[in-house]
Amino acid sequence: MKKVLIYVEGQTEETFIRDVLGPYLKERDILSIPILARTKRTRSGNIFKGGIVSYRQVKQEVLRLLQDTSAVLVTTMMDYYGLPSDFPGKAMLSVGSPYDQVAFLEQAFAQDIAHPRFLPFLTLHEFEALLFAQPGQIMEAFPHVKEGSELIEKIEGLSPEEINEGNDTHPAARILRYFPEYRKALHGPLIASRIGLPTIRARCPHFNEWVARLENL
Repeated sequence: MKKVLIYVEGQTEETFIRDVLGPYLKERDILSIPILARTKRTRSGNIFKGGIVSYRQVKQEVLRLLQDTSAVLVTTMMDYYGLPSDFPGKAMLSVGSPYDQVAFLEQAFAQDIAHPRFLPFLTLHEFEALLFAQPGQIMEAFPHVKEGSELIEKIEGLSPEEINEGNDTHPAARILRYFPEYRKALHGPLIASRIGLPTIRARCPHFNEWVARLENL
């Protein structure tokens, strides 16, 4: 079985890989292991996990994972939204589609790491975008919220990965506006599981390309 290490920024992605993506890849003889980002280490040796503080932190941890020669690939699952200002290529982003911009940043990321076993992936624009592959499932998770139908109306005509990254309009902000009880680590993977990987892949081409690269290792 081929081992793939997936550097993730939070518990939501960690659970998604364990419960949704991982079983699918395992059927294809690929063992995917999520590695949760380290936020900081205290003087006493305690390690806090979850969240991206700086690119320097990301690079150090990715290079550390690449030292594991038993892994055929090291990849990432990090949100495009909210990347630190020192992320490679971010200062040089030009106008273009979300797909053009994320491809530019992933290429800059790959060039900075410069390792043949590294495959960068940034989720457009964040994990919650995957849930908009079937927004009705978001509503079903909170059936007591009657105003939730407005959420679907607001994104009509947009593909999930095109929902923008404005402070009040990024995918998670849109969900929280109508469903304030939403908790990312709890509800995110559960809703994604109910939607199912095939539907998410069909609606989210950038995510689908990443999964295709993994399953064809």
